[in-house]
This record gives sequence, structure tokens and C-alpha cells, in this order.
Amino acid sequence: MPFISKDWRSPGEVWVKTQEGWEKKKVLECTAQRNSEDGENKTDEVARVPPHCHITIKCTREIAGFNGLSEAVRRLDFSSAVRDVRRFNYICALLELLLGGQKLTNLPGAAQKLLLSMLEQLAVQVARSKQNLNALRALLTALAALREAERRACWGRPLGSRALWGHHRHAIDRIYHIADGIAIQEPGPEVVPKLHDLPEECIREILLRISDHRDLEAASSAWPVMASLCSEQQLWRELVNFHFTQQQIDSLNKDEKNIDWNKVFHQLRKLYGLREDAQYAETLSLCRHCKCLFWRSLGHPCIADQCPEYRERVREAGGPLPPHPVPPAAFLKFFSL
Repeated sequence: MPFISKDWRSPGEVWVKTQEGWEKKKVLECTAQRNSEDGENKTDEVARVPPHCHITIKCTREIAGFNGLSEAVRRLDFSSAVRDVRRFNYICALLELLLGGQKLTNLPGAAQKLLLSMLEQLAVQVARSKQNLNALRALLTALAALREAERRACWGRPLGSRALWGHHRHAIDRIYHIADGIAIQEPGPEVVPKLHDLPEECIREILLRISDHRDLEAASSAWPVMASLCSEQQLWRELVNFHFTQQQIDSLNKDEKNIDWNKVFHQLRKLYGLREDAQYAETLSLCRHCKCLFWRSLGHPCIADQCPEYRERVREAGGPLPPHPVPPAAFLKFFSL
């Protein structure tokens, strides 16, 4: 079996997707250059490889490996993922886990600076789109607790030098400055129709497509019509059927005649938790063939596509295995935090 390099950023080489699969090609590295004499720009387009990162699942005596969080964040291009509406909630959940448990202070300095840079880019994206303000506020609350813990440290500071935490304080101040400048303005009179102008049937259809109970509870405080619709049993029954299986629903001893679906939902939520795959439009995936993390919508150069011998063995074994979804908590377990 031919050797497959784990470093897709090898100089002079690039992965190119063809009809047969991913192939490694020799290329010349070129960048855009400005000609000062005639003002012409010369740009050579080079095929790009989808962001992916190889992960060491097990460390044995024969295989010694270590997964670095900062390297994985760079290779998976989390900075661009912040600007993607499908991956935004995934990045928010990951940052919330790192800030909420104060794991950030236990990371190397390079990883700390990289994650704070991601948070700053996230704040810029929220300020530009005027969406997901609640997610940003939750992250800022965790960030405030982290900064307060750093101030109250008795013996020195958390992991990192004074210069490093000076850099962090400047980054945190910029993030708060961006958040303070966000202002949501009501659309002008020329924008019609507004949500208040829609009939109840349309508003009900909108609410039926919300999968987060916290959004329903927040919507109920908007105005009386929304509060009335959010109290309907049909709405909470659909939410129960979306998040839980029939076996889980039947596990509750409930009166079939007088069912409070709002109460049933919260009971099931405490017992089984919510569907994790429903919280994110897209999650990271783990390839079971090459042990590679990647965004499923973008794909990755897999050994099953590159090596004919391996591809034949996979076909004889019953076909390729589907990738395994990796939620944020599972992603952090790959690293020593």
C-alpha cells in the first residue's frame, strides 16, 4: 500500500479532486504580485484542499501521537466557519465549553490567542448580521467570569506571562467594544409586511419550525398574540415528537386525556436531554478510514479515494463506512485539556 502523507500542506504539492478521487499534483506556489510599472496584477489560481485534520485516536507503544488544539483549529479553518451560518452555532458551543469551564487558561499561549481571535471574529460577524445576539451575550458572560478569575489570582496569574495576558486584555476590550456598538433598529415604515401584520396562521407556522424551547419562551414575551400561540399544546407536542422517540415519550406515566405537553417536554429534557444533532446545521465528522476530522459539506481527501488497493478492500468488505458525527464536547476529548 502506498504511503499517504498526513500533511496536505507539503510545499510544491496539492490535492486535486478528479472523477476518480483525490490526487496529489505538483504545482508551483504563486501569489498575487503588483507590477509598479504598469499596475497589472498577476494571479495564479491553485486548487485548494478542503480543510481537514488527522487525529490520533489511540496512543500505543508502536504509535505515539499528540493532538494539538491550535493546529486542529487552523487546519479545520474555524475562522472562516464563524462566517458560515451553518457552522456558527457549532463554533459558539465550542467556545462556550472552553470559556465556561475556564479550560482556556490551561491551554498554551498560542491556542489562547487563537481562540480569542475567533471570539473577536464572531463578535464582528454578529455585529454585521445583527443575528445571534443571545449566543454572543452568553460568551461575553463566560469571558467576564474568566477575566475576573484572572484578576483574583493570588499566586501569580493563570498559565501565561504578563505580556500574554496583557495581549488578552486588549483583545477582550476590543470584543466588548464591538458588542457595545451593536444596535438593533426596527425596520422603517417602508418595510412591509412586518411580523405584527401577519395572520396568526403564518406566525404559528413560523413557531412550529423552531427547535429550541428557549426561543419559544423568549418569543412568548414579544407581544400577546405570540404568547397565546406559544401556549398552544400543538406547538409543544410537535417539539416533543421532534426531540424524543416514541419509546421515551411512553416511558412517562401520563394521563392520555389531559396531557400538558409543555410539562412533558421539560420532563423528557431532564431525563434524556435534547437531540444534539438538531442543535447544529452542520457538525464536524470523523472519517473511519483515514481518522480525519472534516466538515461534511466540504469533504476531504480520503485514503479510500486515493488508493485503489484500499478502495478494493473496502468494496469487498461491504462498502465505505459512513463518517461519524463529532459534536463540540466530543471534539475537545481528542485533546489534553
